Amino acid sequence: MIALAGLDLTDRLVVCVGAGSVAERRITRLRAAGARVLLVAPVATERLSALAASGAIEWHARPFAASDLDDAWFCHTATGDAAIDAVVVDAAEERRVWCVNAGHGGRGTARLAAETTSGDVMVGVVSTAGADPRRTVAVRDAIAQRLAEGALPLRRRRRPLVGSVALVGGGPGPIDLMTVRARALLAEADVVVHDRLGPTGVLAELGDDVELVDVGKRPQHHPVPQDEINAIIVDRAAKGLRVVRLKGGDPFVYGRGGEEVIACRAAGIPVEVVPGISSAIAVPAAAGVPVTHRGVAGTLHVVNGQDAPSEATLAALRDDTATVVALMGVSALARFVSAARAAGAPETRPVAFVENGHTPQQRTIRTTLGTAIQDAETHRLANPAVLVFGEVARADLLLPAAAVPVAASHGEGIG
Repeated sequence: MIALAGLDLTDRLVVCVGAGSVAERRITRLRAAGARVLLVAPVATERLSALAASGAIEWHARPFAASDLDDAWFCHTATGDAAIDAVVVDAAEERRVWCVNAGHGGRGTARLAAETTSGDVMVGVVSTAGADPRRTVAVRDAIAQRLAEGALPLRRRRRPLVGSVALVGGGPGPIDLMTVRARALLAEADVVVHDRLGPTGVLAELGDDVELVDVGKRPQHHPVPQDEINAIIVDRAAKGLRVVRLKGGDPFVYGRGGEEVIACRAAGIPVEVVPGISSAIAVPAAAGVPVTHRGVAGTLHVVNGQDAPSEATLAALRDDTATVVALMGVSALARFVSAARAAGAPETRPVAFVENGHTPQQRTIRTTLGTAIQDAETHRLANPAVLVFGEVARADLLLPAAAVPVAASHGEGIG
């Protein structure tokens, strides 16, 4: 029977017999585990020779002798000669030293697991019916992928002395548009402080013991002020908890991530920022609107639609080769459009309003600067919506004009 165990090899002697390519890979792994490596072989690869010359390993350039194992904790043999490997295994067993036989795993007393790590968790896979490295590696890789996707629980049961905060950009909403890093951090989280928008569906995948704190803002309704959000994440992290601040889009694109970083650093809390796909790019893309397009638009200008347009924004609205994307701009649309027209932006400038991007309720309203206010009222444009101004918003840019209605369409895209 095979029992899977984790061995602490830190500063312990491991004897490796044989110095070919297999030994080279295994010695790299053993050294990474902190072992003191004694290599026994008449000849060695160039890399192993270099390691010995640098003092990183000790090399006895001669055939194996049973006495080589006298002070060993662990042994690995990979000579390429079954008879010699068998001698090494027998000598190790006599001294009660676990021995991996790389040439025939089933004839050794130990096996090296196919390993993967995620944070402070290590997973090992071994086969119980003879050595089967291809199978164990395939299983290891499948587990590694699930860990990277955040699909497996990783949270520590013992709290660290100091907690941490991760500002995670969740992207435009679909869970499968989140980054691998974002999913992994969520799987490790003790507390998730989340907004109203973004990939809120991922919250249902978290354990019942994960604290969820809803700080979502709605138009004209901010129940949890930013200072209080800062205090919440600092307070939980100061208690030794792993905090994920989950946002829609990207933390540094109108996500107030910078303010939260400042609050964490002022409190001495470790903080990291995980980028997300900004809705400024993702939502127009969902409607088949590229924010840049060769020969049409080479400049992208992203603005907070609630603010009065700056001179730079007005210049971009007048520029035939620029795209202006306004976020959170529905309530101030009339003021924004009026300022653009007064500044000389052409009445015929194409405009696209994309509501509820990346959801089943997605809707696109195609219009122009001259009729944008009227069409928004007619079609009852509502939040959340991304507003795109520029030639890239032409209905016929990527699709034949007959294929896309100029007014409103549902679920419009490019596929």
